[in-house]
Parts: sequence; structure tokens; C-alpha cells
Amino acid sequence: MANDLMRFSVAMPEDLLMQFDALVARRGLARNRSEVVRDLVRDALVEDNCRVPGVEVMGSLTIVYDHHSSDLQDKLHSIQHDYYDHVIATTHVHVDHHACLEVIILRGDSLLVQTLADKILGLKGIKNGKLVLATAGAV
Repeated sequence: MANDLMRFSVAMPEDLLMQFDALVARRGLARNRSEVVRDLVRDALVEDNCRVPGVEVMGSLTIVYDHHSSDLQDKLHSIQHDYYDHVIATTHVHVDHHACLEVIILRGDSLLVQTLADKILGLKGIKNGKLVLATAGAV
């Protein structure tokens, strides 16, 4: 059956296993090594599936930038307008006098969403950012 549990063993250096056990402990009382390995495998499969051309994905692009950077906001708005049918929503937060955090929700073909994120992340003035992708399909 597809849901039968199968056993396999994994060999790893002791220091890596100790770090992994610390991760298991941080994930809570109901977690054990097997559950955390399953979670990590599912995450890797989703990430891999999101990189396949033609796969419909949703994503959140989180960026931090200095809003005083010359014409950065105009460039951000221009790119988002160029891809208006793939930008679902944005949230903008003022972190301090100079820094802003923006979360941009994206949807579309995996390669298009990655290209859009790369355009934004490549803008001068973006301090850092990360794209997180997901699919609606089960893994």
C-alpha cells in the first residue's frame, strides 16, 4: 500500500546527528527523528517540484530595502505592474526610518515566478530577500 511505512537506515557523522537531534527537540514533544525526516523529505520534494517548468506555483517573496535608494520604489512598482496578473498582493512594513520590509504574494508558472523574483531581488537597494514556493499538489 502507498501509505505503509518503510524502514531504512541513515549513516551520518556524530556531530551532524547531534545537531539533527537538537532540531528534533526544537520541533516539539510530539516529534521524533522519523517525523522530522519525513517533513524534510516532503519539503525537498515540494521545492524540487516547484522548479519544474510548467508547474503552477504560489510564492511569497520577502524583501528588505532602504526606501531612500534612488528610484527603487518606482522600479519595484514598475516590475509589479508589468506582472500584474501574477502579483496577487503585497504587504509593506516600515521597519525603521530607512528600512522597509515587503512581502509580495506571487502566482504562476514556476519559471515565470522565479524570473519575476530574480528581477526584484536584483534591483540595486534590495538589502536581502527570499522566495518561498509552494504547489497546491500533494507530495
